[in-house]
Amino acid sequence: MRVIGLAGWSGAGKTTLLSALIPWLNGRGVSVSTIKHAHHAFDVDTPGKDSHTHRIAGAAQVLVSSSLRWALMTELRGAPEPGLGTLIAHLDPVDLVIVEGFKRDPHPKIEVHRAANGKPWMHPEDPAIRAVAADTPPPGGLPHAALDDIPAIGALALEHAAPWPG
Repeated sequence: MRVIGLAGWSGAGKTTLLSALIPWLNGRGVSVSTIKHAHHAFDVDTPGKDSHTHRIAGAAQVLVSSSLRWALMTELRGAPEPGLGTLIAHLDPVDLVIVEGFKRDPHPKIEVHRAANGKPWMHPEDPAIRAVAADTPPPGGLPHAALDDIPAIGALALEHAAPWPG
């Protein structure tokens, strides 16, 4: 598997970009999985459903399965947050894993930048940023594409993704 990250400040458009990038890559025969980092408590389960009841009761893991999908939820219950490598190891093999967040990790990344956010560029401080998707040209001469140019961003993602050592 190869890995590329999308890193940027909140509101830069990472999720919007990802929702357009995945079908573009799939349309070129590239299988994609994603990992999204959240900085706060989140819940993918619905209160009142059996799986939620199992988890709240203290189950370490709850696996929900149907004919359409399955999902595995793991409660850390005070254990340290797993690193990106541990999370990637839980994925089935695909051509490309796109990581949204984990901006401090050393995997190759594309910085997603929106000038209206008023936030600083990340790439001058992060050598793992190999390219930029932005609504203004970035300083420093990194390869870049406009935020709405999905084919160009897709090409950058495929060019700069690196094999995962696991």
